[in-house]
Amino acid sequence: MAEVDVAGEFETIRRLFAPLAHPEWGRGLTDDVAVVPSRPGHDLVLTKDAMVEGVHFLATDPLDTVARKLMRVNLSDLAAKGAEPFGYLLACHWSPRCGWPERMTFVAGLRVDQQAFGVALLGGDTVSTPGPASFSMTLLGWTPKGRTVGRAGARPGDLVFVTGAIGDGWLGLEAVQGKLSLDAERVAALSDHYRAPMPRTEFALPIRDMATASIDVSDGLIADLGHLAEAGRVHIEIDLETVPLSAAGQAWFDGRVDEQAALEKLVTGGDDYELAFTATARDEAALRREAERRHLRLTRIGRVSAGQGVAARFAGQPVTFDRPGFTHG
Repeated sequence: MAEVDVAGEFETIRRLFAPLAHPEWGRGLTDDVAVVPSRPGHDLVLTKDAMVEGVHFLATDPLDTVARKLMRVNLSDLAAKGAEPFGYLLACHWSPRCGWPERMTFVAGLRVDQQAFGVALLGGDTVSTPGPASFSMTLLGWTPKGRTVGRAGARPGDLVFVTGAIGDGWLGLEAVQGKLSLDAERVAALSDHYRAPMPRTEFALPIRDMATASIDVSDGLIADLGHLAEAGRVHIEIDLETVPLSAAGQAWFDGRVDEQAALEKLVTGGDDYELAFTATARDEAALRREAERRHLRLTRIGRVSAGQGVAARFAGQPVTFDRPGFTHG
């Protein structure tokens, strides 16, 4: 296939995106719409995220990893709602650096994750821009009618859990910017997490069945727990010593003199895409069994009580945060 330096909109759609389209609902990307049939007994769940060069990814990041991260941050949102993903709409705003090879690389990343997560392209738009590259995705999924898990369900007496490890998103950004003095293997692992975090889609069903409230950790653990506390009008308290770290995160933490300051960075940095949720104490054992079946780490980090806001403790003492997490403009 002959390559061209820059492709027009219709050429890009025909040659790159049409092969990714859902064979029926996407209409081959030859129409202005997608037609999605209803699914009896289910609610349609939608989420949307955008990524801008220089804000959400670096100009040096390979575009296949940008595409995969875009899809995965949306998948993470659906997992937190207990939803089953099935398709997406995509908008690409190509900067002058995005010639045909770069567009092929972007689509290659989408193709890998479409196959990995069982979703297909339904439609969208592709345009050129003189500014930085940016991409936006709207992901669609299904939940049984009335079963979508919200932010507002936490109640006093609930326990607070988180999947996986916290802090690798912030550490990953430090890694790709060359700011970490760890061994090469750990730096590579953190860089990979930053560029292509793993959404916890495999835990969506237990979330749907047992979580009282749930959110994915994108803005930072403290900030996102704050969203649950605000929505549920409750107080959430966590013990920073219990926050789970990866092997690479632990290696970084072990080299810090001020442990509290180090933990503060990890729980406010964001970009982790783990699931933070609340559940009743009677469901803890079942949740742990479900996590073990999926070889997924699950940690209880706190509790819910009457009141409002989020409180953190370290070594038994209260901790205050200047900035609980990333703030969107």
